[in-house]
Amino acid sequence: MYHAPHGFDPSGPPPDRRRRQRALFRQSRRPDERIILLGEPVDLVRPEEVLLHLERSVDAGVQTIVANHNLHSLYLIRRTPGMRRLYEAADLIELDSTPLIHFARLLGYPARPHHRCTYLDWRDHFWSLADRRGWRVLYVGGADGVAEEAAGRLTARYPRATVKGLSGYFEATPGSLGNTAVLAGIRDFSPHVLFVGMGMPRQELWIADNLASLPAVPILPVGAAFDYEAGVQKAAPRWMGRLGVEWLFRLFADPKRLFARYCVEPWFLIGPALSDVRSAMRRRKR
Repeated sequence: MYHAPHGFDPSGPPPDRRRRQRALFRQSRRPDERIILLGEPVDLVRPEEVLLHLERSVDAGVQTIVANHNLHSLYLIRRTPGMRRLYEAADLIELDSTPLIHFARLLGYPARPHHRCTYLDWRDHFWSLADRRGWRVLYVGGADGVAEEAAGRLTARYPRATVKGLSGYFEATPGSLGNTAVLAGIRDFSPHVLFVGMGMPRQELWIADNLASLPAVPILPVGAAFDYEAGVQKAAPRWMGRLGVEWLFRLFADPKRLFARYCVEPWFLIGPALSDVRSAMRRRKR
């Protein structure tokens, strides 16, 4: 759910982020940006660096994938055939986990709290940018009507951006009528940015399966992003994300669905975590 800043009138124009003082950030890739964590590559990037990457990709008219890793995806990638294809094709892999940030620091990597990076961390910045640049943004995912409701709310808040939502409830098998219709809808809309929110691992598999048919734009798997924008799910306060306890908020909100994700799956990552610790110890002895 959108949380307006103090003093913001929701009936008026969106806040002008250009008037705010911003922290400096690097505007070029750096050698130590990509690290290996629990056996998989991730990038230590700030939200501002992700948005700069998107803006440059839109301007260049190139296809780019911005994926993300958290404990759930690191569990699934070991058990879902084909899911790794998405990460192998990704140009950026955000680190969507404060506990993993702390673990990376323990291993000696230059990870910092601002490297926690996901849609909820850069949503306001993104939509301000999309509004300023007049981008067309398409979201594929969610139950019938949810993406459309979110698109309507975002369009009202950011009128210079063109936002559209397509239901994620379709037959996703390549070549099926439903999948063909969705791909045609994407081509007809001709987006500048494509969000895919079908949940893990369906969204990663769908992007990988259809990559050759998708447009030359930034493509981002973003989970339930438009569920939050439509108000059908409530996002945890961002301070909980910074403290690394956002999972508790989500677990209490939906314990039946998320118990295994948060209370069972992490135990299967102990082996890769110990391997990381051993590798870090060897590096320190050199």
